[in-house]
Amino acid sequence: MNRPDITHTEERAPVVEMRSIRKTFLDVVANRDVDFALYEGEICALLGENGAGKTTLMNILFGYYAADGGEIRIGGEKVSLSSPRDAIARRVGMVHQHFTLVPSQTVLENTVVGSGGGFFLDMGKARRKLLELQNRFGLHVDPDAPVWTLPIGGQQKVEILKALYRNARILILDEPTAVLAPLETKELFATLRALAAEGCSVVFISHKLYEVMEIADRVVVLSKGSVVAERATRDTNERELANLMVGRELEERRHAGSKNLGDPALEIRSLSIKNDKGLEAVKELSLAIRSGEILGMAGVSGNGQRELAEALFGLRVPDGGDVLLGGEPLPPGRPKASVDRKMARIPEDRMTTGLLLELTVEENLVLENHASFRSLGMLDHAAIGRHADGLIDEFGIKTDGRRAVARTLSGGNLQKIILARELSASPRAVVAAQPTRGLDVGAIEYVHKRILEARGSGAAILLISEDLDEIFLLADRIAVMYEGRIMGVAERDEASREQVGLWMSGVSEPCA
Repeated sequence: MNRPDITHTEERAPVVEMRSIRKTFLDVVANRDVDFALYEGEICALLGENGAGKTTLMNILFGYYAADGGEIRIGGEKVSLSSPRDAIARRVGMVHQHFTLVPSQTVLENTVVGSGGGFFLDMGKARRKLLELQNRFGLHVDPDAPVWTLPIGGQQKVEILKALYRNARILILDEPTAVLAPLETKELFATLRALAAEGCSVVFISHKLYEVMEIADRVVVLSKGSVVAERATRDTNERELANLMVGRELEERRHAGSKNLGDPALEIRSLSIKNDKGLEAVKELSLAIRSGEILGMAGVSGNGQRELAEALFGLRVPDGGDVLLGGEPLPPGRPKASVDRKMARIPEDRMTTGLLLELTVEENLVLENHASFRSLGMLDHAAIGRHADGLIDEFGIKTDGRRAVARTLSGGNLQKIILARELSASPRAVVAAQPTRGLDVGAIEYVHKRILEARGSGAAILLISEDLDEIFLLADRIAVMYEGRIMGVAERDEASREQVGLWMSGVSEPCA
């Protein structure tokens, strides 16, 4: 077995030791002879591209999957983990990226469910234990609040409390900050430090390298199912970690602002939009984006961003206001008019609203402009094929051919299909909603490159993202959306993460 590049050694006995772990799914090798150790009182970050094997490895530790080979030791004892119940009994807890709470139940009920106690659970005793945990670790949330009423950060606190209530001393967090505002992330980090100070051990899976550098003591990097490097965070930096993840030298991550700003190309005037429940999601919102400019729209999920993106492209009819492209109003509720006027969209959910997965690659590449390939009322399949072959080559789409069914492609290549379809037509405006959600470092780099090229060609780009790192990396100006309104707008070089974080939390006052 090839040994990883290790620059950090640990003399103490590990609380978790995974030796030569192997796991395959059909012909796909998810973990290839992985050695992983976790020590008492440390926060260890687990990094890697999508498909590197991070979550699979931790699911094995939590008993969701059985390893095909290797052994696991907890507290020095060899263990067999055939289910999460076995892992919980060994004081292992896991908080998944997608929470497993019952929305209609209260915080207390969600915390104690499945924790044992038979038919006659002492809820008074349970409440006292829950409150004691909240005070010890700063996880304050109303025990009687129904979970559905809590913000995302509050729901995450409940998931952590569930694990601690079951006496977890080993805590696995899978992408814990993916949907948190900066202030919520700050609170989470304070909790993790408190846990480590009491001797708990934490595995922190994340793509956000600046957060890894802030919170982790040690970093383990996986690539293609194997451990390729281990570093103490004091001995590394974001750039080295990114390069280790992708196995090559990445381009410089910070991009210069646009030097070719033109007139306002995409204008939003007093736009009001209701959501699917009939509630006001966007309230009298006004913005203007110039040609050759990226406006980064930051905000926690659920503050009207999805409704705004859909209305701009004509997928949702607003209740008031106007959208102008090139100075002329776009007819509401008519996506074809948006396409005809050269507006492009990168939807936040590529699987359901960006592509038709049962169609072929070439069919998805002409979904929005197939009328351009008609001759005498019939589709010109030869022309469609040539068009698809050109885009597959230009955008580096890895596929078995243009007639491959889209669902057989990876997430990064599905996103490349969308980029090829939308950006190859030289759009005047682009609405890009969460364009790198769920992608790994290499795919993110590619998406960013294409967005910057579109800006360089004169497109006005609205970049809607919950990833502040992405916003500060790409945007020329930054706006923050909170409860359907714009809390503030600032030039990127004049904006601070602290100020943007306050705006994301609904605080409009400037920082002192």
